[in-house]
Amino acid sequence: MIAGTEGAEIPLAVQEHTSPNLKLTLLAGGSYTACSDRWIVGLYPSNPILPEHMETLPSTNHFDASARTWDCDPVKQARALAVAEGIRSLVPIAPHMHALEYGCGTGLLSFALQPHLEHISLADSSEGMLAVLDEKITANRITNMHPRQLDLVTDPLPAERYDLIYTLMTCHHIQDTTGLLRNLHTLLASSGHLCLADLDAEDGSFHGQGFSGHNGFDRGALGAIAESVGFRDIRFATVFRMTKGEGPDAKEYPIFLMVARK
Repeated sequence: MIAGTEGAEIPLAVQEHTSPNLKLTLLAGGSYTACSDRWIVGLYPSNPILPEHMETLPSTNHFDASARTWDCDPVKQARALAVAEGIRSLVPIAPHMHALEYGCGTGLLSFALQPHLEHISLADSSEGMLAVLDEKITANRITNMHPRQLDLVTDPLPAERYDLIYTLMTCHHIQDTTGLLRNLHTLLASSGHLCLADLDAEDGSFHGQGFSGHNGFDRGALGAIAESVGFRDIRFATVFRMTKGEGPDAKEYPIFLMVARK
């Protein structure tokens, strides 16, 4: 059964920030500083070591082209921290767990969860995002995060099974929601947890004209799809709110976190 379609609101340490020198705090007490115009900085539990050289890659799509400056957006930083806090509030994370982040980008969400997990596989189809992620992992000598290029729509499923799978702002880019959720269910170990963070249903103004994905999701409809492919104990909570525009043109876009078990 689908439980808590609206879900209980999670008290957040961070919601929305626009300062270029953003500083945030996680539940564990680590401080995280967003990047400047030149440096890509992840979410690290202590002072990060930054790669000295970040040469631009040939861009083949939007995500490749934006990879080098992705972490410089303080709202993306704050959103990742808020989702990580939501996951830690709703899922009993343990140090022995093996996790998969699908649609990882530069790994902002996984860096926030990295101290609490034994092993994290980070999957994305963007070479540019994975290149930046790999540099961040190497520069900070992280040993439990392992990037891989993977498209769950077109590639064979990995043989590994995971205790925890999480994804942030990825699903609305994928047309076949049912197929994606079915594959994520397959990749989970018995009683594993899926944490899916994405946009609530909106009027198309978030991406604007020309976007071919989903204009967010209706929580009840998404929960019903998840239940149809085998998920159980499905819960929703609002974990973040983004605002686009200013003054009377400002529009709020809530970000939900769906948590479900295999």
